[in-house]
Formats: sequence, structure tokens, C-alpha cells
Amino acid sequence: MPDEDDMQSLVVRLRTIEQERDAWRARCDGLTGERDEQREAVRRLRGSGSYRLGRGLVTLARDPMRLMRRARKQVPRRKTVKRPLPVRIYVAIGLDQPTLREFVHTVRRLVLVTPDHRAVVLTDNPEFSLLRKAGLILEYLPDRQTWERHRPAHPWDVVLSERLSRLYAEHHATTVTFIDPENPPTLARMLDTTPPVRESLQQT
Repeated sequence: MPDEDDMQSLVVRLRTIEQERDAWRARCDGLTGERDEQREAVRRLRGSGSYRLGRGLVTLARDPMRLMRRARKQVPRRKTVKRPLPVRIYVAIGLDQPTLREFVHTVRRLVLVTPDHRAVVLTDNPEFSLLRKAGLILEYLPDRQTWERHRPAHPWDVVLSERLSRLYAEHHATTVTFIDPENPPTLARMLDTTPPVRESLQQT
């Protein structure tokens, strides 16, 4: 059995170990508290405006394009409402089939070159359906002789006026252009924006 001196030494050693343990626990608790305080300080710093500004400047210096791409993604996209193009009605009365075909293709080239409007062509040529593939809106009104032969009580001029009024309202048109069957406009004339040419082509 250990003697009294050995027991005394063992007790002293155990107390020393316990004191060292308590000291380590206190130190760990202190480090944990410092860690939590530092985390809170970092969180407040990152939430501050000065930190975000500084970080943005550093990012801009390192990779300016990356910062611009990020800023572009954060900007909300505005929904754009595409407004329909205005409508112009071309009254092509009295044109034979070859002349009507050439005029329709001229208008088609016009809206391709200057896509600032949609075209509606009103014609009295019964073969207008052959030009449907031109991509324009074609409207038909019987010619004067045919109309007066079948409906003499209702003047053709009144029918034309009523039809134009209805087309104007249905298509929300802004312009009505009357085409001279003896001298249909060329593409160059229709592209010309000088007032004299416009006045010679356009009547409302």
C-alpha cells in the first residue's frame, strides 16, 4: 500500500491537473466569446454601405466586366409593349392585272425598305386573289360597271365611300392614298419624302 507521503503527492498532483483543466476551460470560453464577437463585427461590417462600396471598387479594379455583368443582372427588366404599326390604305381602283401586280409588289418592297406602316390595298380587279402571296392585305370592291349593272339604285361612289370608312375604322388606319391608274407611283417616288410628291400621291 502507498504510504502517507505518496498519497499526499497524488492529491497535490490531482489538484494541479484540475486547476490546469479549469484554466483551459476558462481560456476556451474566452476564445469562444471573442470568436462570436468577431463574427458579429464581420456581419455588421459586411452589411455596411462602406464595405459594399469598397468591395465593389476592388472588384471593379480586378475585373470590371464582371461587375458590370452583375449589375446588369440586378437591374429589373422592363416589359416593353410593342405598338402595332400604323396602317395606310392604298386605293388601287381601275388598274388592270399586270399594273396591279406591279403596284402590289412595289408596295411590298416599300414596307420592306421602310417598315414604318402596314399596307392595305383596296382594288376592283376581280383577279386580286392571285396576289395574296404578296404578303399584303388585299380588299376587293366590284368595279363601277359591274356594280351599276347589278345594283343601280345604290350609287357606286357611295359604296366606295362606305367601304373606305369601314376599312379605315377596322384597321385603325391613319392615311388613305388614291393611286392614279394611268400613272401608278414607282418605288422611288413612294420613297421620296418631299411635300410635292406626297401631295400628288396622297389624298385623304
